[in-house]
Amino acid sequence: MSISDYERAERIQFDPQGYDLETLAVRSGQHRSLEGEHSDPIYPTSSYVFSSAREAAARFGGEEEGNIYSRFTNPTVQFFEERIAALEGGERAVATASGMAAILSTCLSLMQNGDHIVCSRSVFGSTVSLFDKYLTRTGISVTYVDPTDLNSWESAIKAETKMLFLETPSNPLSELTDVAAVAEIAHKYDALLVVDNCFCTPMLQQPLKQGADIIIHSATKYLDGQGRCVGGVVVGRDKHMEEVFGFIRTGGACLSPFNAWVFLKGLETLKIRMDAHCRNAMELATWLEQQDGIDHVFYSGLESHPQHELAKKQQTGFGGVLSFEVAGGKEAAWRFIDATTMVSITGNLGDVKTTITHPGTTTHGRMTPEARAEAGIKDNLVRLSVGIESIEDIKADMTRGLSAV
Repeated sequence: MSISDYERAERIQFDPQGYDLETLAVRSGQHRSLEGEHSDPIYPTSSYVFSSAREAAARFGGEEEGNIYSRFTNPTVQFFEERIAALEGGERAVATASGMAAILSTCLSLMQNGDHIVCSRSVFGSTVSLFDKYLTRTGISVTYVDPTDLNSWESAIKAETKMLFLETPSNPLSELTDVAAVAEIAHKYDALLVVDNCFCTPMLQQPLKQGADIIIHSATKYLDGQGRCVGGVVVGRDKHMEEVFGFIRTGGACLSPFNAWVFLKGLETLKIRMDAHCRNAMELATWLEQQDGIDHVFYSGLESHPQHELAKKQQTGFGGVLSFEVAGGKEAAWRFIDATTMVSITGNLGDVKTTITHPGTTTHGRMTPEARAEAGIKDNLVRLSVGIESIEDIKADMTRGLSAV
């Protein structure tokens, strides 16, 4: 059978309707060729062969569905897109080369010169750099607001506001935004609400069901779960995703087939990993609150968190990321980090391995000191992405850190 015959062959496709999230994470987006493979296949090809010049013209002209070029049509990438769309409850997903590419593609495809974004002041440092340094060059302006203050969201809206952007929980202080309430504000002024759902994943939170229009993921984090690949994805209604797809097709910020396959494998274990992350993080946060040398712990699962009730309302779990302030300044935070021996000193998160970092000089280091202060990121702040190792071993490593403070 020729390659083009395989392209035209009907595949066995899983119908996602009526299944729970655990099943969707394993089965949705599943297509089998006539070979009957059980695992999702990888299609490592840059281009596709057509049966005739007429077929090639029909594909390129949009008159006939089918693969054209892997920058924008690749079956493995499609499988990943279908799976994450099913998990988030979106009509369509578009995969990108990274989480930052997902944010860039969303903004540039849905906004233009003169438009305005209202953004939470508590977002990933690279998001702030992207907005302030590069989006402003296109004539798109940004206003930052307190993510927890609904009045600040509404008061920042202008006639030219087209998008509201937030992370919840935020990186690194676990601040929460009431998604349903901000969605109502956004739609009152005909703006889109975009939510970075990286920390919770669809296993713990589904912002589209709470009124958000678009979901952003850095697939590099929990969707992969083992620190192997870089990628991103945007989820939402088809009319918006068609614009994002158009940008990816032209701009080229596409996901590779291999990385898409890795993310597919990661999604299969997403539920059990998120359950384990949540258990360990909850126990560790409770323990850290009781330790001398810790000034404050930021984790929405704690009753001491000011938005604990909101977290229980819009999430089904509290996630695996927490942060804490050690007694002392930057030097104390660095001594704590350097004294650990098991956890990984790295800026990445969402890994089965526990990771530790100093946000003020790494993930949020490109922000101005004023912006960091406004976001509440102090020099003594340490962020942990709690892995799935033995909780007693994680505590023991934190004890080593505390001994150095």
